[in-house]
Amino acid sequence: MPVYEYECGRCGHRFEVKQGFKDKPQAKCPECKEPARRVFHSNPIIFKGSGFYVTDHRPAEKNPSPKGPGESGAGKASK
Repeated sequence: MPVYEYECGRCGHRFEVKQGFKDKPQAKCPECKEPARRVFHSNPIIFKGSGFYVTDHRPAEKNPSPKGPGESGAGKASK
């Protein structure tokens, strides 16, 4: 069973409650006995492997030929 963190809206006390997945998210503050709300935390993102750093990019072309739109470069006569 997972442990959830709750915070009381009246006194600000934070506490943890062990509840099942299908249980309703309801808890009362152990200090003032008022209803408390579940606190949600963001999960950390861990980037592992290649592709996440500036040095992990694909190598640039060795002989780039600048072409405009509609130009193919082949069959062009030079004067």
